[in-house]
Amino acid sequence: MTGQQDRRGGSAPEGEEVSRRGHGEPGEESAGGGASQQRGERERPGRPGGPGSRGASSPAGGDRPRRPGPQDTDSPADGAGRKETALHRVVRAVKPHLGSAPPPDAEHHDRSPFGWFARAFRIPGRERRVLVQSAKATLAASAAWVLATLVLRLPQPFLAPYAAVFLVEATVYRSLRGWLQQVGSVATGVLLAAVAAQLIPWQAVALAAVVFVGLLAGSWRRFGSAGVWVGVTGMLLISYGTAREPVLLGDRLLETALGAAIGVAVNTLIFPPLYGERLAAAAGRLATALAGLLESLSDVVRRDEPPEDLGDLLSQVQDARSQVLAAEEAVGLTREGRRLNLRRGRPTAGVRHERPLRTLLGLWPAVSQLVAAVRTTAGRREHPFEYPWPDARDAVADLMHHLAGAVQAVALVGEPVELDECRALLGQLEKRLVTAEEDGVPARLGLGTMTLPARLLLEQLEQR
Repeated sequence: MTGQQDRRGGSAPEGEEVSRRGHGEPGEESAGGGASQQRGERERPGRPGGPGSRGASSPAGGDRPRRPGPQDTDSPADGAGRKETALHRVVRAVKPHLGSAPPPDAEHHDRSPFGWFARAFRIPGRERRVLVQSAKATLAASAAWVLATLVLRLPQPFLAPYAAVFLVEATVYRSLRGWLQQVGSVATGVLLAAVAAQLIPWQAVALAAVVFVGLLAGSWRRFGSAGVWVGVTGMLLISYGTAREPVLLGDRLLETALGAAIGVAVNTLIFPPLYGERLAAAAGRLATALAGLLESLSDVVRRDEPPEDLGDLLSQVQDARSQVLAAEEAVGLTREGRRLNLRRGRPTAGVRHERPLRTLLGLWPAVSQLVAAVRTTAGRREHPFEYPWPDARDAVADLMHHLAGAVQAVALVGEPVELDECRALLGQLEKRLVTAEEDGVPARLGLGTMTLPARLLLEQLEQR
């Protein structure tokens, strides 16, 4: 930064240390990290004729908003008259609900069977769904066995409950699709066993041929995961010696179709599974990850010197990317869960949370571009980009701070998302790119690389 300091009027006089953001509040230096304390950051004079120095007011007017800390939760506006940001309002809206919740340790660390069952009965979620699906599979298997033995009086109807259990799938759509695949694969295995038994007199050779050909035929994509039943069914019929008896072959087909139909009926009619709560949880986690990443970028940009090691920032990027993948999976599963589902109109279907989550997913490309812009500008030794002027960086950091609050508010259905401050700051930055020729081309290029993805991020929020 020596060359840039010379161009900006030299370093500041000795002894004029200020905190990293130009305020004197206690706790701000600790929030910024020990690097600024060791460097002894000093206030720099503003560029001659520029908007002002680092300690001046924010370009949006008034004092620059400070990243909310624990002391800001109860009082959105402090004694200095700072404006209440969107992030403050989100924290204030969520806090009453968090206050009545049990401690996290009590909920997640109780891994005993009694704690698991208590959560299943008390909280709608994964535990309750596993319990209900297990009960439904048990009911389907029992009903298939009773019908096959007492009503149809089929001998050895082991395939009926077996098929019934496997057709209680995660979604109604998968159950119906699985029924067709199951019956088709079993029928193919029965026919394969009948042909092998007629053509091959040796049981061991017939068994080997049926397993080999059955596994090859079962790899056809139309069979899906049920394709393994082609070889398994043929193997069972050959090994039991029933492949030469047409009546028993028909029984195998009948009991398979019966068990699969019962499994589909139970999964479709009795509490068909929905996954709406996954959308709400995924939206909350993704919004928190993106907002935290924007806040970290704000802290990085606000520094006088870019940090040499961006390991923590890159770790946050990886965490955010993982949340994006999890959110995409939750959207896909929830949509599939509503297909052919008799309960798809219920609030638990997650329709009201799908749009906020899709908005958050649409923000990820712009956020990743913003991270790349900060990294490119910080590594300016290899690029014709330069860190922007201090007051311009302050405006960029404030913009990222307000964008973080807006992103966090998107996850709360019905919560207003304030974008006025973001528009004002972005407008001033874009105006500076056009008019502030004294910044110099390298610094303006660095500012432009940060401003463009911020513009894309704001447009995505406006189109939510």
